[in-house]
Amino acid sequence: MEIVLANAFSPPLHVSVPVRHEVLNRAVADFRSALSRRQADVEQRAQALYAWLVKPIERHLQQIGAKTVLYAPDGVLRYIPLAALHDGRQWLAERFNSVNITAYSLAELETRPIREPKLLAAAFASGDYDFTLGDRHFAFAGLPFAGAEVNDLAALYPGALKLVDRNFSTDAVVPELNRYNIVHFATHAALVSGKPDESFILFGDGERVTVDQVKYEWSLRNVDLIALSACETALGSLLGQGEEILGLGFLMESAGARATLASLWSVDDGGTQALMNRFYRALKQSGASKAEALRQAQLAMITGAAGGQAGDGRGVELDGGGSVSFKHPYYWAPFILIGNGL
Repeated sequence: MEIVLANAFSPPLHVSVPVRHEVLNRAVADFRSALSRRQADVEQRAQALYAWLVKPIERHLQQIGAKTVLYAPDGVLRYIPLAALHDGRQWLAERFNSVNITAYSLAELETRPIREPKLLAAAFASGDYDFTLGDRHFAFAGLPFAGAEVNDLAALYPGALKLVDRNFSTDAVVPELNRYNIVHFATHAALVSGKPDESFILFGDGERVTVDQVKYEWSLRNVDLIALSACETALGSLLGQGEEILGLGFLMESAGARATLASLWSVDDGGTQALMNRFYRALKQSGASKAEALRQAQLAMITGAAGGQAGDGRGVELDGGGSVSFKHPYYWAPFILIGNGL
């Protein structure tokens, strides 16, 4: 495996890491499984990947005083969050901001704080939809915490446009996209590797917005951030190359959005509400960058400052109910920023 570290202060550093592809692929699959299943031994797996991905360049990161890591993973590494790697003492999120970048991102990496924030927040909070696409059957129920999530955001951002359930439709959303610089969708989505016709975002009225519709019909040129707070990446028994994950960010960037916030696995409804609440408060009240706001939200969950009620999974059914701690990276690590998070 090859690691390339580039920064503004010195020539690029190339490091060869002696790990076989099959060993790396197995470690990534095991780590992702441990994350999504809330397994207690996730730290040990996180440390193994840290030893390959970060340890070889750790001294150089310290020397340049790095605060934010712009991460361009390849292959199966796209399926795991850099923030959830562990150095034996702490999570990477406790040390660095991290942003995933695509080839499109390289053209626009200037620090650009969000202007006077104007928010469009939409949620699928109640109801049921089921349908079949290709050889997959989908059954989605409304997300009560998603409704509370957009209510919180609307209260935080006066003047926000709030659309819930049947009011959350393409007719209501698409004409408004360029009037807001933050677009937040709390709903289900599926990203299926190699099958764009089976990849979609589910709107509150039951309509499925396809990848092609976003690509050819949406204009996001005034959007600083588009957040999909309930995204399910559909995986088979074997990991692919992860194009569907960063491909989503690339798609939103090509439509004009500067950054996308999306998840790497089906997320807990209550945990997501807690994380999003912290993220948007940091974004507004502290003037933090998108990457720093996400890290602040993650730290609040790691330290126990953000707790609450667990809910059903967004995308698939998970064990839920009851007051929980959100310290496990299952709750705080699924969301990654793609694009310009500076």
